[in-house]
Amino acid sequence: MTNGGAVTSGYALTVRFTCRDADAAQQFDALVARTLEGIRTEPGTLVYVSHTPVDEPLVRVFYELYASEDAFQAHETQAHTRQMLKEREQYLVSTEVTFLNEKAGKRPESAEAP
Repeated sequence: MTNGGAVTSGYALTVRFTCRDADAAQQFDALVARTLEGIRTEPGTLVYVSHTPVDEPLVRVFYELYASEDAFQAHETQAHTRQMLKEREQYLVSTEVTFLNEKAGKRPESAEAP
């Protein structure tokens, strides 16, 4: 995405969650579904998607893209996010977070991106 010829950057991360077992995975998915109701109203959250890798039914990989680091911090302070962070650990055996630097690509336009 460009802004007057300059590449704009957002704030992106992936999170890999490994659930304890199939029941925990179902409960984790239900928690995510409830949380998404609030996330959909966050103006600075551009993409928030949960994936299940092929042949890894207990793993969830999230891709999150925010308009800025401030938008990510605002997301982290929301009641629905805080509730998810509080509840999720009971379903998980591990969590791996990777923060990403944008190089190039196609992503949603955002009035909030610099």
